[in-house]
This record gives sequence, structure tokens and C-alpha cells, in this order.
Amino acid sequence: MKLKLGIPKGSLQEASLQLFKRAGYEITVNPRSYFPHIDDEEIECMLIRAQEMARYVEDRVLDAGLTGKDWILENEADVVEIADLVYAKQTLGKVRWVLAVPENSTIRSVKDLEGKTIATELVRVTQNYLARNGVRAKVEFSWGATEVKPPVLADAIVEVTETGSSLRANGLRIVETLMESNTKFIANHMAWDDAAKRQKLETLIMLLKGAIEASGKVGLMMNVRRQDLDAVLGVLPALKRPTISDLTESDWVAVNTVIEEKTVREIIPRLKAANAQGIVEYPLNKIVM
Repeated sequence: MKLKLGIPKGSLQEASLQLFKRAGYEITVNPRSYFPHIDDEEIECMLIRAQEMARYVEDRVLDAGLTGKDWILENEADVVEIADLVYAKQTLGKVRWVLAVPENSTIRSVKDLEGKTIATELVRVTQNYLARNGVRAKVEFSWGATEVKPPVLADAIVEVTETGSSLRANGLRIVETLMESNTKFIANHMAWDDAAKRQKLETLIMLLKGAIEASGKVGLMMNVRRQDLDAVLGVLPALKRPTISDLTESDWVAVNTVIEEKTVREIIPRLKAANAQGIVEYPLNKIVM
């Protein structure tokens, strides 16, 4: 059994490779090849642009792959959406496709686009959005550098953004959000109905989700006298349930928990003040729920 897996080439490539690495898979990319090596003999990888991934998965060129919800809709692909993997190029969040115009434009809503020209990579989704709003406008495919096209080459654009910083840098303001999107793990129906391939896919998803869940978190362990345990637990985040283990000395316990990494610098001094001892912070690769 060989699972043919598509890895998104382009803006999501590095984030995807790092995610697989944290999940325990080492993928090595040769810049001259579209077939990276993965240290799992049951998987064969191929680099494919996210924009095309859903089509190749639907057509069974690939068994499965990672792409955005946006490109599944754009290709109107009939695929199995196995799992949401919420990570993006810069952040572990969703991206937005937005309607944007120059700062001084008179366009204030989608209704103002009647008879106008819109540049975008997401042509079909944009056309459907206009149709739902009863607006007739010209939608042109943009081959790139979409932000620089208004107002000379287009009246407005529909562009993807994580933070909006690139749009602002190009003197554009957001008018409306067409859709949110995040990375999806997809498969074609034949691969998903194959018992061996489905099991492999479910294992992959479990490990990838575990890697995402662990992102931005660290483990903390410490030794605590029983008499100080309530004070130490009072410092730890209320929603986290620490593991408490007996030590050889009956009046001591070990406390182990997971917390947000950004809170560590505030929590460790408070733990020390509550008489926790031997505090150790350690990195996490995966948290499998």
C-alpha cells in the first residue's frame, strides 16, 4: 500500500513541512524535484500548488492532500474533507478572503461594485458572491501582485489576508469579508473507502492535530510539599488539570501540567513564591487528546 499524498507548494509549503516534522515525519525537499522524500515507506509525497490540489485529489492522481477550503470551493471539487487543520503561512489561524479598494475609493459595500472590475485569483467564489448579492461586475483572474492593481487595472480586488498588513501597506482598505478559510486534509472517495489507506490517513490526522494542539504550549513539572499543594494549584490555569503523583517521600508530590508558553514567565515566579521546587519547563511536539 502506497498513499499518494499532496503537500501544498508555495506559501503553505514551509508551514506544512514544519507541521509534519512536529508530527514525527521528516520530509526532505529537493529544489529540482516535485517528489520530496518522506521517512515513511507507505507514503509517497508530491508538491502541488494548493490552488490545484483538490482537482488532483478528486481525479485520483493523489489519494489525499492538504489545501484550503477556499480552493475546494473554487474548484467545486467532490472530495472527502477529512479534517480541519487550522494553520496558515504566518499564524495558527484562519485566513480571510476580503473585498478591498483604495483608501479614497467611493466603494463602501458590495452593492457599489455594479459595472466595476474586480481582480482576484478566486474567480468562481467571487462571481458566486456577486450573484448572491445581485451585483453584475467583471471578475478578472489575477496572476499575482493583486494588491497593486487598483485603481488603474481594477476598481477593487478580492484577496486573501491573515493580518491585513499587506493591504494597508498598499493603500487599500477592506470593505467586506467574502469567506474565512483554513487548511483542510482531503481525500478522494476511493482512497477513503480503502480500509488500509483510511487507517493510514486517520493516523496521519491524529499526529498532525496533536502537533497543532501542542503549538504554543509547554510542559511544566515541579515538586511540591503536600502542605503547599493548594497554593501551587491556585497559581496554575484553572482550565488545566495537572497530574499529581506521589513521590518516595510521603510529604512530597510531583505536579505535571501543560500551559501556554507565553504565560510561563509570569507563572514560574508565582510558583516559586508558592514554594514549588525543582521547576522544569520542557517543549512539546504533540498533544493527542
